[in-house]
Amino acid sequence: MSDVIKVNGFTNESLEWKAWLDVVKVEQATPEQIAVLEASHPQAKTSDYYLLLVHQPEILNHRSHTYNAIMYAPRGLNRADRELGALTVSQINGCVYCASVHAQRFEQLSKRADMVEAVFADPATAAQTSRDKAIIELATSLTKQPDHLDDAYIQALKDEGMDDVEILDLIHSVAIFGWANRLMLNLGEPVYTN
Repeated sequence: MSDVIKVNGFTNESLEWKAWLDVVKVEQATPEQIAVLEASHPQAKTSDYYLLLVHQPEILNHRSHTYNAIMYAPRGLNRADRELGALTVSQINGCVYCASVHAQRFEQLSKRADMVEAVFADPATAAQTSRDKAIIELATSLTKQPDHLDDAYIQALKDEGMDDVEILDLIHSVAIFGWANRLMLNLGEPVYTN
């Protein structure tokens, strides 16, 4: 990771997240809960987020499978573009925790710390390329006014060489972050470790 970026309350630093509701204690978790935690994320057993959501293991299991399939699919849209969509949505929704995670991932994949800083400052003016612009504009529209998305947004992505599967991948990554941000924002708060 490059230098620490702090803009408009957003950061690329690693943050923790604290749940406002009681979390499941790992030593008291059921075998089903343990299995779902182990399948969800490598740090799930130490994360308040997963330890809160595992109160409903079947829902967390579906959430984790869906999230992992969308964000880590081996084919389709490249990971950096998925992360740019997630970062944009998280900034617009004001989800500091998600923005920090996806800023780090975007930066690792793209080596574009300046782009992270620009998205933190204002997604509307952040694009450095026409591809960035098409991704950010679709993510912004789906986040702010999903009923206003039309074929012009899709055509802009096609003009950048994206095929239908890649466009669908982008829409999935943007959409799941509408959900992920709302869970994070309404169930707890980010904790700065530094």
